[in-house]
Amino acid sequence: MIEQKGTMTDPLSHPQWLKAFVELYSQLGTNNLGLIKQVYHSDVHFSDPMHTVKGLDNLLHYFEQIYQHVTSCQFQIDHTFYQAHEAAIYWTMILCHKKLNGKRPITVQGHSHIKAENERVIFHRDYLDLGAMLYEHVPVLGYVITRIKHRASKP
Repeated sequence: MIEQKGTMTDPLSHPQWLKAFVELYSQLGTNNLGLIKQVYHSDVHFSDPMHTVKGLDNLLHYFEQIYQHVTSCQFQIDHTFYQAHEAAIYWTMILCHKKLNGKRPITVQGHSHIKAENERVIFHRDYLDLGAMLYEHVPVLGYVITRIKHRASKP
């Protein structure tokens, strides 16, 4: 579920392609990944800290892979900014993964930069702390990362 709070622009004034993007992420799950075909352009360029994917079929395959071990994923939209055919969306994701954090929720803040062409998202880049989402919740590795962060923060 996506909640919008404190948006910098009125969601009612958003262009249709941006409304469709926000709506997509309010309902996206393992059983309806095909919905991305309604929002993304066939030549979409998608990147996040783990992968870069080009083309709608490749994006769908990537989502199928990453959602494979996800038991739930919810997005809260914190702020949106848009101008013409591009937008910045600041969000909080609450993720439950079968293999991370003892299956307990993981909260990650991030943002997406998206661009539209012909009323479809053709460019999507996610910015987030991959350590907070993934590495810190892997047994042994999480402990090592926590120790490194602790040592790095000492004067």
